[in-house]
Formats: sequence, C-alpha cells, structure tokens
Amino acid sequence: MFVNPSADSIREILRTVKTVAVVGFSPKPNRPSYNVARALQDFGYRIIPVRPNLAEGLGEKAYARLTDLSEVPDLVDVFRAPDAVGEIVDDCVALGVKRLWLQETVVNEAAAERARAAGIAVVMGRCIFKDYRALLG
Repeated sequence: MFVNPSADSIREILRTVKTVAVVGFSPKPNRPSYNVARALQDFGYRIIPVRPNLAEGLGEKAYARLTDLSEVPDLVDVFRAPDAVGEIVDDCVALGVKRLWLQETVVNEAAAERARAAGIAVVMGRCIFKDYRALLG
C-alpha cells in the first residue's frame, strides 16, 4: 500500500524545488490547475505548462508533453485522470525527473510505486497548494 512521504519530507521537497511542470495545465482561470499553477508562481516557483495545443500559459512557454521540454523540471505536478499517470511516469523516468506530485483526485498506486522504484519521490492524492500553505505558509 502506498504511503506518502512525511510532512518533513514534503516540506523539504517544497523548499528545494524551483521549476514545476504542470501536466494538465488549463488556460481557464476557473480550473484548479490554473489556480494552483498561478499560486505556485506567486510562491516563487517557475511554472512550465504542459498541455497539447497550448502555446503559453501564465507567461511561460507551454509544451505538448513532458518529453518535449527543453529542461528537466525539479518537480512534475499532475492534473490528469489517474489512468494517464502510467504514461506520465514513463516520461518522468525517461527525463530523469526526481519528484512527482499527483494532485488530490489523481491516485494510481501502481504507477506511483513504479515511479518510486525508479528513484522518483512521489506525493499522491494531495494538493501542492494546500500543502505549501500548511507547511510553509
């Protein structure tokens, strides 16, 4: 059974990352992925929007998928359906991503365990915005 990292470990993740790729970013201000990404920018993180057919988001160049990125982000934050996580994990492994965050409704234990087995720190089923506010805010 998957267990999230401790609060201290999550706090350390939030303190050390600088760039966050937001997979499933929406350009619509009423969507959670937009609001969380915007808040992360306000907290000082650089956001990299990842969404097919989007040129930019929140003033940053957008990419169709993780494997299109020109750099390895410090953390990948996922706003996609749980059944899409397996492919995202494959992309994270291929890129050498070290941290993966699956938002509150994004729960895929098999994919999360596979990511961990590849050396990726995984937080699953939690909101990065809420954790930032609770642990660092």
